[in-house]
Amino acid sequence: MSEKSAGGLATAGRVNKYPLPRIRAPKAPAGTLYRGNTGMWSWVLHRITGVAIFFFLLVHILDTALVRVSPEAYNVVIESYKTPIMGLGELGLVVAIGFHALNGLRIILIDFWSVGPRYHKLMFVVVILLWVILLIGFTPRHLMHVFGG
Repeated sequence: MSEKSAGGLATAGRVNKYPLPRIRAPKAPAGTLYRGNTGMWSWVLHRITGVAIFFFLLVHILDTALVRVSPEAYNVVIESYKTPIMGLGELGLVVAIGFHALNGLRIILIDFWSVGPRYHKLMFVVVILLWVILLIGFTPRHLMHVFGG
């Protein structure tokens, strides 16, 4: 028998049970590491909406706590929330909460439903459709309220 030291089939007349694996260079990603698949966009949007909701809650806790420090200052802050710009901010908050909640349910289904990973793209489409339908119902009424219609 011939000796193969790198491949490891035979060494000094013995057959090597555990041959050394061949080391190959990894495939280089074409272009960018992010390929724009539904899983990536779902992940990115979920993180962005989560951070936005966190900062809203932080501001909400701080402005609510202001009532104990100075009721007059609290009234000034609350009055500033009645502007059209803040009304658009409220719409943005509803947009973020709606997507985050629906996508969170999708993530739960992927994690705990045995066929969830197989249908994750379809579930993402369903999340987007439900989200758009809910926004179509909410947005006109909210904007009428904000702009006095």
